[in-house]
Amino acid sequence: MSKAAELAALIGSQTALSNRNLIINGAMQVAQRGTSVTGLTSSSTYQTVDRYKVEISACGTFTVAQSSDAPDGFANSFQINCTTADASLDAGSLFIFSQRLEGQDLQRFKKGTSAAESMTVSFYIKAHQTGNFVLELVDEDNGPRQICALVTINSANTWEYKTVTFDGDTIGSFGDDNGSSLAINFWFVAGTTFSSGTLSTSWAARVDGNRAAGTDNFADTTGSIYITGIQLEVGEQATPFEHRSYGDELARCQRYYQKSYSPGVFPGATSGAGIGASIMYRAYGTGQLRFSGQFKQSFRDVPTVTAYSPYSGNSAHCSENSSTTDKNIGGAQASTELFYAPMTENCVDGRTYEIAFEAESEL
Repeated sequence: MSKAAELAALIGSQTALSNRNLIINGAMQVAQRGTSVTGLTSSSTYQTVDRYKVEISACGTFTVAQSSDAPDGFANSFQINCTTADASLDAGSLFIFSQRLEGQDLQRFKKGTSAAESMTVSFYIKAHQTGNFVLELVDEDNGPRQICALVTINSANTWEYKTVTFDGDTIGSFGDDNGSSLAINFWFVAGTTFSSGTLSTSWAARVDGNRAAGTDNFADTTGSIYITGIQLEVGEQATPFEHRSYGDELARCQRYYQKSYSPGVFPGATSGAGIGASIMYRAYGTGQLRFSGQFKQSFRDVPTVTAYSPYSGNSAHCSENSSTTDKNIGGAQASTELFYAPMTENCVDGRTYEIAFEAESEL
């Protein structure tokens, strides 16, 4: 049987052709927060491309961005650009690029049972230098537990396709809920706190020193890492990347983050810079308005909502049209479906008031 026939039989026997990929926004299409952030030296937040968290500590200065540098068949990648190198790492230095997944989406792996399924991760990567980095899976429900693999960049400045298969874990099931159950971590920098032991290549209780042993310092020279086409699926064989429409990926991302600003525009932008669909009310009287809105998609959990003045860009404020005045907004209240944000100052009768907003319920 040919390799193509074997693969076709494998796909047919193990999984459906659609909904194979557990990763959201694997082709880096959606970047609601904005397309580039510069000057990062310390971070543990979601930046630019949706659903990807960047953790940085004591390893130089970085710009992260949605890039158009991509392999054939893709239009975008996530760019990690080291703009100031650090060749002498601290023990706690790290750079981790990651995505976290809900337990209720992971039940197909049968984790914690005698029939636990293998997990295969595939992706495209291009780096400014050769060397090794670690791909780590972390079971956040049980301990936590970890399993890791060393991945090699063979040629600098060249797109390479990588696949890594991890054994199934018969210990500890994923929670069947909306909490964070699995983290997929790409280690590009690791100080001795995380690399002094032996790489944990089998499922085991997490030990910091075993998490990223063998990782080279990809921040010891300036340059960029690009990554795209990330896929996580059941089984021992990587299948072709499951492309989804922009609209489909956007809806999936909006389960975790939404805003009223135009795509790619950072929250807090001022009028004329992509405010998008703000919420506007006209005052009839001099009382206090209460802005309310319905989310485009149901959130994973009750989100944190921040109101912004479209005029000044200040948070916890609304704009008063016909003047340059901002009015204070109190703490927003929300459910997974809608929110309201009350003014804490009186209106001027007949004037119009406006807010922009962002809402987040990331893992």
